[in-house]
Amino acid sequence: MERLQKVLAHDGVASRRQSEKLIMSGRVRVNGTVVTELGTKVGVHDKIVVDGVPVTTEAPVYIMLYKPRRIISTANDEKGRKTVVDLVEGIPQRIYPVGRLDYDTAGLLLLTNDGELANRLTHPKYEVEKTYIAKVNGIPSNEAMKALRQGMTVDGETYAPAKGKIVSVDDKKKTAIVSLAIHEGKNHQVKKMLDAVGLPVEKLKREQYGFLTLKGLNAGESRHLKPEEVKELRRLTGLI
Repeated sequence: MERLQKVLAHDGVASRRQSEKLIMSGRVRVNGTVVTELGTKVGVHDKIVVDGVPVTTEAPVYIMLYKPRRIISTANDEKGRKTVVDLVEGIPQRIYPVGRLDYDTAGLLLLTNDGELANRLTHPKYEVEKTYIAKVNGIPSNEAMKALRQGMTVDGETYAPAKGKIVSVDDKKKTAIVSLAIHEGKNHQVKKMLDAVGLPVEKLKREQYGFLTLKGLNAGESRHLKPEEVKELRRLTGLI
């Protein structure tokens, strides 16, 4: 038996806090009865309905995908374009990406049906670090790298300090490879930070998510996370 708000969060209905509000406002029924008491326990055979829509409890799925460029980071696309979910075959559960990668950004992306873990992984409070490798126009100066490490405000948006280092430099082509690790996930954050210090991005790839890396995967390939990997993600986000 699990608490009702935890089940709603796990099944992707809403975050745990939002699920509590749904319950308290009388929008959740269990076996036909409105439940407003937080902490109500439910089991696998209980029928849960939110706003008239049944909640289907599925076995949890955790997948790591090496997202190629020019793929949409959504479960569905109204324009009919290929999405990251289309790349993962043979999964009967309804899965969705944890956060997103831009259309032209490649790299490590997690997909799951565990709404509670997904919410925590994308919340800056838990500071799960994500490492990106960027090919940039220009040669990074000491001042530019210092600005990245100190954090900055761009167009009114404040970005926390990043861990930045220069991987390589091509003096002839005036380009460089830069590694940038952040724990936030704001829209176009890496590109905006690098552009703000005069290093526009040509190519971008997310190489690492927490302790997870792309080792053993080629672009477009995926694998299920190992139980110990799921446990570590839950530990990092305070779920255990």
